[in-house]
Amino acid sequence: YNFYMYSDALLYQRIDPVLWQTRGFVEALLVPLIALSVSKDPLWSPEIFISRRVVFHTTTLLASAVYLLFMGFAGYYVQEFGGSWGPVVQAFFLFFTILVLVLFLASRRIRARIKVLVNKHFYPYKYDYREEWLRFIRTISFGDEHLYRKSIKSIAQIIESPGGMLWLRQENGFFECVDAWRMPLLKVREPTASSMVRFLEDNEFVISIDEFNNEPEVYNRLGYLELPHWVNEISPWLIVPLIHINRLIGFIILDHSTVQKRHFNWEDSDLLKTAARQVASYLEQLEASVALAEARQFESFNKISTYIVHDMKNLVAQLSLIMSNAEKHKHNPLFMEDVIRTLGNTVHKMNKMLNVVTSKTGSGRASNVDVIPLLQELIRLREKANSKPLPVLSCESLSCSVKADKDQLLAIFGHLVQNAQDATPDEGEISIVQSIKDEQLVIKFRDTGHGMDEDFIKNQLFRPFKSTKGKGMGIGVYETKEIIHALGGSIDVESSPRKGSCFTIKLPKA
Repeated sequence: YNFYMYSDALLYQRIDPVLWQTRGFVEALLVPLIALSVSKDPLWSPEIFISRRVVFHTTTLLASAVYLLFMGFAGYYVQEFGGSWGPVVQAFFLFFTILVLVLFLASRRIRARIKVLVNKHFYPYKYDYREEWLRFIRTISFGDEHLYRKSIKSIAQIIESPGGMLWLRQENGFFECVDAWRMPLLKVREPTASSMVRFLEDNEFVISIDEFNNEPEVYNRLGYLELPHWVNEISPWLIVPLIHINRLIGFIILDHSTVQKRHFNWEDSDLLKTAARQVASYLEQLEASVALAEARQFESFNKISTYIVHDMKNLVAQLSLIMSNAEKHKHNPLFMEDVIRTLGNTVHKMNKMLNVVTSKTGSGRASNVDVIPLLQELIRLREKANSKPLPVLSCESLSCSVKADKDQLLAIFGHLVQNAQDATPDEGEISIVQSIKDEQLVIKFRDTGHGMDEDFIKNQLFRPFKSTKGKGMGIGVYETKEIIHALGGSIDVESSPRKGSCFTIKLPKA
C-alpha cells in the first residue's frame, strides 16, 4: 500500500489526501493478521527472557499484597463485629499475623519451596526429556555389557557423572557392591537396618553428599540420616535410591560431575528418581529371570528323577521275583545263570539312568535305531516275564529306522505294553501294528481292556500322577508323550469304556 501511495506521489508530485487518510485504517487492519502470523511461526516469536530474580520478587510482592488485603479485611471485620473485645482481638490478630509473616520470611525451607515452585511453573525445563529418555533406553537396552554395568551408566550419563557403583540387597540381610564403573569396587556391606538405608527407603530422596555436609538440616527434617564411614572415605557426589514397589532393592553411588561446579537441583533429582525406578524394574526382572531359569533346571531334574523312579519300579519287580524264587531254585544252575543275566541287565539299566540324571539335557544319546528288532525284543521280554496277555506283533516292513535313544525308546514302548496288560484281562488281546505313512513310522498299540472315557483322555491321561489303575505313579504315558514330542513325533489315543484303547505313535524316519 505504501509502495503504491509513494509511487502515485512521485508521479503526480503530490500526496493524494484520500490515500494518506486511508493508510491508517489499512495498517490497523493488518496488525491482527501480523500478530497471528507471529504467534504461529516460531521464527517470528520474540524470545522474551525474564530473570528468576524478577519472577521471584514479583511473586513475593504479589503474596505480600494478598497478605495485606487479608489483613485489611480481617481488621475491618474485627472492628465492625468485635464489640467490646474488638481492640483486644485486633491486637492479638496483628501480633499473630506478624509472627506468621516473620516465620514465613525467615524459613529457609519455605523460601526453597517457593523457588522450586517458580522454577517448575515459570521456566522451560532444564532437560529435553524426550532425548534423555531415548538415550537412557539405548544405554540400558543395547550393548554386550552386563545389566549391572549398563544400569550404572544409564544413571550416570543423565548428570554427566564419570563413574559410579551399584549396591543391591542380598539374601543375607545386607547391601553389597555388585559392580562398579570407573570407581573402586568396595568389599564392605551395609546393613538393611542402617540409618542411610531406612532414609532412602522411607523418602526416596536423592542424597547429595556435598549438600548434606553443608546443610544437614535439609535432610534431617525428613528423618534422621547418618552416613556410613565408607561413604566419607570415597567422597562420592550422589546416592540414588532404587525403589521397586515401595521397597529399596539397592542404590547407585555416583562420582562428582565432570562439569565444573555443576548445580544439583530439584529437576536433576526428579529425573534421577524416575530413571532409577525404571532401572529397579529392570534389575528385578533380571533377578526373576535368573530365579525362573533355576526353577526350570530343578523342574527338569525333578521330572527326570520321577521318570527314573517309575523305571526303577520295574527293576525292583524283577529283583523281587528273583528273591522270591532264590530259596527254591538256588541250586539250579539254569536258574543261577538266569539270575546273573537278569542282574547284569538291571545294572546296565541303572547305569543308563545315572547317565541320564548327570547329563544336562536328560535325553540319551540319539542314534539311528531300527524299530522292528526293537519291537521284537520287547515281545521277547514280555514273554520271558510271563506277562499276559502276550502282545502280537504285525510289521509292514522288514526294517525302519528312527533317530532316538534305543533304551529310551524301548522303555516308552514297554510302558504302553505294560499299561495295556494291566488294563486287559488275561483272555483279552493286545496287538502292535507297524506301518509307514507319509515318510513317518506309525506304531499302534491296541488292546481290548476296560478303556477310558473322553473326559479322562482330555483332562488327565497326559498329566503326571494321573492313573486309572489302583497302583502305579501315573507317569508312564506322560513320559511317553514328552519323549515322543522331543523326537519330533506325535501320540494320539482312541478309547471307549469297556471297548479297549489304541495308542498311535508317529515318528519321523531317520
